[in-house]
Amino acid sequence: MRHHVLCLVPMLALAVVGSAQATGVHDFHLQCNYSSDYDIQIQSDGLMFTRDSDHPRSIFMHDGQLRLDGRTVAVSRDDVVRLRQYEQQVRDLVPMMAGIARDGLDLGYAALTTVAATLDDNGDDRSEMLQSLRDRHEEAVQQVDDTLGRGTWKAGDAGEIFNDNMQKTIAELVGRVTGNAVSDALSGDANRLASLQARANALDGTLDKAIDEPAEKLGQRAQGLCPRLASLEQLQRQFDFRLDGGERLQLLAPDKDVSNKASQYAQR
Repeated sequence: MRHHVLCLVPMLALAVVGSAQATGVHDFHLQCNYSSDYDIQIQSDGLMFTRDSDHPRSIFMHDGQLRLDGRTVAVSRDDVVRLRQYEQQVRDLVPMMAGIARDGLDLGYAALTTVAATLDDNGDDRSEMLQSLRDRHEEAVQQVDDTLGRGTWKAGDAGEIFNDNMQKTIAELVGRVTGNAVSDALSGDANRLASLQARANALDGTLDKAIDEPAEKLGQRAQGLCPRLASLEQLQRQFDFRLDGGERLQLLAPDKDVSNKASQYAQR
């Protein structure tokens, strides 16, 4: 009996992790990756970009006007048009990012809920686990609503809400599921272990039906952000004005290191 549980425990752990990866891969391993040193706040009267070091530390743009560290910058007529386009594109982009983040969380937690409901046949334990998943899901969605949902895009936050929250949840769920498997094995009840193994074997098919198609659609939506990000990067390279040191303003930059890592991940 103990020999069987040694085989079953890693299988159950992989089932939990795999259910989240099925959604997480689509959501955050994009074919394009961009980074910014700036936090972005969408305000009713314009866009504010801020950072803690280097200059300019604050950039404000609205309706073709530009201020760097509180100082108004004279720009060409062409740049007035580009600044208006830049502002509007950011205003369009951030809500799209918020929607994708929410839907990614919904899908990830749907997968984990399916795992918990399938593998745990103890009524009280299952209810407690499902409530924990609901609480963590609600917490993660609230984080999205409080940031991207309110027009705030924090530098470096692209996938942290999803990844950090999901990793903690997966660790907890793996612990519970594998713990139950060990308990079943040590109980000496062959029927209990056989039942658990049968549910684990059926789990892949259940997840495939429930998750694969919406995950694929979500991935396509996420990839649709790439041309929008590329357009922003192209606009900023077309600005005529220069900073005090003669360099171009760079609010967004391709992150080649992250892109290479994402490509390597996708090829595994």
